[in-house]
Amino acid sequence: MALEPIDWTIIIIFLVVLTAIGLVSSRKGGKDSASFFLSGRNMSWWVLGISMVATTFSLGTPNLVTDMVRSGGVARNWLWWSFLLTGMLSVFIYAKLWNRSKLMTDLEFYEIRYSGKMAAFLRGFRAVYLGFFFNVLVLASASLAFIKITTIMLGINPIIPLIIVSLLVLFYSTIGGLKSILWTDFFQFIIATFGAVLTAYLVINSPEVGGMSSFLQHEAIHDKLNFLPNFSDSRMVLIIFVIPLTVQWWAAWYPGSEPGGGGYIAQRILSAKSEKHAVGATLLFNFFHYAIRPWPWLLVGLSSLIIFPDLQSIAERFPNIPAQFIKNDIAYPAMLKEFLPAGILGLVFASLIAAYMSTISTHINWGASYLVNDFYVRFVNPNASEKRKVAVGRLWTISLLFFSVILGLYLENALQVFQYLLMIGAGTGLIYILRWFWWRINAWSEISAMAGAGIFSAILIVVEQVYLIQLSQDNISIFGIEMDHGLWDSLKFVLVVFLTTIVWLIVTLATKPSDEKTLISFYQKVRPGGPGWKKVMENAVKKGIVAKNEVDSDWDVPMGLLCMSLGSISVFSVLFSIGYFLYGEIVMAVSLSMVAIISSVFLFKFWGRLFQ
Repeated sequence: MALEPIDWTIIIIFLVVLTAIGLVSSRKGGKDSASFFLSGRNMSWWVLGISMVATTFSLGTPNLVTDMVRSGGVARNWLWWSFLLTGMLSVFIYAKLWNRSKLMTDLEFYEIRYSGKMAAFLRGFRAVYLGFFFNVLVLASASLAFIKITTIMLGINPIIPLIIVSLLVLFYSTIGGLKSILWTDFFQFIIATFGAVLTAYLVINSPEVGGMSSFLQHEAIHDKLNFLPNFSDSRMVLIIFVIPLTVQWWAAWYPGSEPGGGGYIAQRILSAKSEKHAVGATLLFNFFHYAIRPWPWLLVGLSSLIIFPDLQSIAERFPNIPAQFIKNDIAYPAMLKEFLPAGILGLVFASLIAAYMSTISTHINWGASYLVNDFYVRFVNPNASEKRKVAVGRLWTISLLFFSVILGLYLENALQVFQYLLMIGAGTGLIYILRWFWWRINAWSEISAMAGAGIFSAILIVVEQVYLIQLSQDNISIFGIEMDHGLWDSLKFVLVVFLTTIVWLIVTLATKPSDEKTLISFYQKVRPGGPGWKKVMENAVKKGIVAKNEVDSDWDVPMGLLCMSLGSISVFSVLFSIGYFLYGEIVMAVSLSMVAIISSVFLFKFWGRLFQ
């Protein structure tokens, strides 16, 4: 089915309205670097929270969820559901700490927390590493998803629409900066969410699927519906449940789910008008991201197994799609093309464009903020005017998008990018959690962790090339031990985490800590509290550097951890209660709804104590 004139009309109207919103909201967005990158630090929680949700509503996310569902069922989504623990940790412990810091970017943290030349090196290195290389990889995965969806839904060369949409994003992003991005995100979130829900409804109620009752009884998905893995399959339980919930959520650095906050989440937090707005924004984000949004994608992903039981069936239905793109993640756009009628197809395609635009607009602004504030201004031109900072930011914005589009043409599937991002950040997450609360961590700790993760990952890649034997499409042999790819990937991750953690702990204890003046200044500015700062602050009081009443006696991390636990219980209960309602299991649905309500009541009761 080709797009009809009504579809093209809807798409064009959407792009015009979106561009208009970007232009209207761009007023004063580029007057200085604080406005361009932080929207003047006066944004409300609901705008920032919705923007976080819209940004993580990447065009590749439904493809990734579909890939997981087709290869391991609903339960395989614990690979990313586990990051809710990271998110709730950011909500109730780190959001207010970031907001207190009043930094321009989270990379400035290095020079208020650490001292010496290595702190400056770390800031500059991560500005280039994350702002450019890492960011380009994430953006490239979004471009890959756009290419796949456009190839199937439009049946034309995807490069042309990719360029057109990218230019529109550049237009309002380079004019209005973060302010334009936040308000266009709000509009994009509404369109993208509506499109996802509408798609799921039409697919489930199509004649081929036959409605919810027929869907649930279909043999193609009967073993894919469980929220938890089959505990008799110890291998699968280890891969998709045990490791994510015990190691992955705190050990890996992943965009949008950084342990201790960071990245574009920190950028939104730093843009909030107060600590309460920062916490409210991150809480809203985690609720929508984990509890509400997954189900439309899960339903479409499961339905794709009924329509396209294997990759060969997708290839036969779409013979013009290049073989390199025929992976499980392409089943999502294939379902859109197969079931959406004229008019609806255009609306849903517009919603997918919205998802793509919200992701790339955030990443190019966030990456440019690193490259300007933490590299250009810090090391190249410290005396740059505000006008020059904004101009350089706009140039980096253009460059990031250009290189990401080029790289996107060489990637193959969404799960490939997800697993790669986890590996290169393996073992670094614990530092980002502890550096706020343990004075002993220094710049060398982080440098050794990054180096360790990179070196150990590279060694394992070489080992794969030398000793791994492909037995079949699913099974491999390494060192004479037969296993599947999933188990080997999980073992690699855990091994890198273990070795990297040992390295940075040894380096931390073997090197000098940051100087006392820096540590005391950081404590006074951020007020983290806790036993990890006791030695430093006791010495400061004895020397008369600070008064005893300047040292916070109340450490609210235990209360934050309690709120984190209650918040996680509440969100997971909502997520699974929705699932049970859809499955028609009303008793379980109601029971989990009650758990969600009770945990939420206690959460809001204790939450207020964090701001007393």
